Amino acid sequence: MSTSLNVTVWSEFRHEKENPRVGEIYPKGMHEAIASFLRKEPDLRVRTATLDEAEHGLTKSVLEDTDVLLWWGHMAHDEVEEEIAERAKKRVLEGMGLLVLHSGHYSKLFKALMGTTCSLRWREANDKERLWNVMPAHPIVEGIEEFFELPGEEMYGEPFGIPTPDELIFISWFSGGEVFRSGCTWYRGHGRIFYFRPGHETYPSYYHPQVQRVIINGVRWARPTVRIEDACPRTPPLEPLPHDPDEQHRHR
Repeated sequence: MSTSLNVTVWSEFRHEKENPRVGEIYPKGMHEAIASFLRKEPDLRVRTATLDEAEHGLTKSVLEDTDVLLWWGHMAHDEVEEEIAERAKKRVLEGMGLLVLHSGHYSKLFKALMGTTCSLRWREANDKERLWNVMPAHPIVEGIEEFFELPGEEMYGEPFGIPTPDELIFISWFSGGEVFRSGCTWYRGHGRIFYFRPGHETYPSYYHPQVQRVIINGVRWARPTVRIEDACPRTPPLEPLPHDPDEQHRHR
């Protein structure tokens, strides 16, 4: 397998066009802000895709050529076509990595892979967020200290309607008093999934060096190790069997 990774950064690209405040923070779109720091990594080959492109930019050929998909959505989850969400889910189960960012927790793709509501509590009131690194030996937190802080962010609070994570990487505390499981991983089929909380559109969180480091680490962690398409074959025995139930049934 090649040492380089093909990365696709997907976002709705709606808030940036409709909200002047968001447009000032992310003039080229949140997807381009994320792609720009990923492109500085020599082992990553990065493309972007957005909601209003044909097939949301996630054609069969694009997903076939994607090792790790990053997903940011918020205001238009319902506009994502079921066929496209199912197409991306299939690729995750085959081995493609997936990073779900911030409000992507409520996307069709993430909810389909989790099988739960993925609901939570929220508040947009300029809370400080302190992200505690609770699994310091994990590759996703390489270069991250005991904690780091964002001076202003949207609050997400428990209960978070997700399956118990396979690995809990970060727990966030907010200045309003809430806590949240803000960095979680799961293994689904042959693919790896990392959910990372920061990234509300009205805050410049994707310019924060620690946020960028976590996402870069997360992309490398989620890299595919196999590509195995789903199949349900009828399999002959490796050793002789005393009788064949199917053969008996055919002679009745």
